[in-house]
Amino acid sequence: MAAGLGSRFGGTKQLATVGPDGEAFLDFAIGDAADAGVAKVVLVVRTDIEDDVRRHIEIRDHAVEIAYVCQDTHGPHRAKPWGTGQAVLVAEPEVDGPFVVCNADDYYGRSTYQSVVPATALLAPDQALLAGFRLDLTLPEIGEVSRGICSIEGTEMVGLVETHGIGQRPDGTITGTEPPGPLPADSVASMNFWGFHDRLFEHLETGFTDFLSQHGHAEKSEYLLPAVVAELHQAGELSVEVVPTDEPWVGVTNPDDLQVARRRIDEMRTG
Repeated sequence: MAAGLGSRFGGTKQLATVGPDGEAFLDFAIGDAADAGVAKVVLVVRTDIEDDVRRHIEIRDHAVEIAYVCQDTHGPHRAKPWGTGQAVLVAEPEVDGPFVVCNADDYYGRSTYQSVVPATALLAPDQALLAGFRLDLTLPEIGEVSRGICSIEGTEMVGLVETHGIGQRPDGTITGTEPPGPLPADSVASMNFWGFHDRLFEHLETGFTDFLSQHGHAEKSEYLLPAVVAELHQAGELSVEVVPTDEPWVGVTNPDDLQVARRRIDEMRTG
């Protein structure tokens, strides 16, 4: 998914240089996915950045088939994209079989792909996978973030609470502000890295139609993938197995985050 506006970043975050050879986050995502067995990559973009993304990808010479879908050419027109649920839905014509979903502006680490991709190929229609990150390995050095905090029984997700204002405090504790309270460092956090059977598209299509009928008039409402998964899970239509990863997440929210991201990625890729 590469159609986000990056309003706090102030530019095309999807193409920000974070690697030593000019790589953007999506270059690492494509390369690591291909190495793990992905046969085709679908980049969901916006029309105003499509040409820039295509030019960037063409000079990288990735060894995997790449397709492009413009999210803003689907659904009612508005400036803000309709959310991650719709971003996945618009990719349906380019997807044939089980698939993995991830953000194009996050770094998930090689082993995350190696764990999730092969298991995704074996999913039944009512099963899904979620890469589970340690919360303390997903926090920026400065500022606060939102994370989906998972409850798990065995390996199965039994709850997912979107928690805002999460940050490391001066005394070393981690707390959130909404809902408020402390969070253990080893809490399992979702970073929007999923594995799905292609039956999910049926649920997304029906759900987006219902969403538009209720919220289509709101300029900032979003049809979010985690909310769709949570609803299907609560209805007993989808089980979600959490695949743990000890990879540290790397991302950027503001331009000042770039130097930190570059340093951390260099350490992980060369370490």
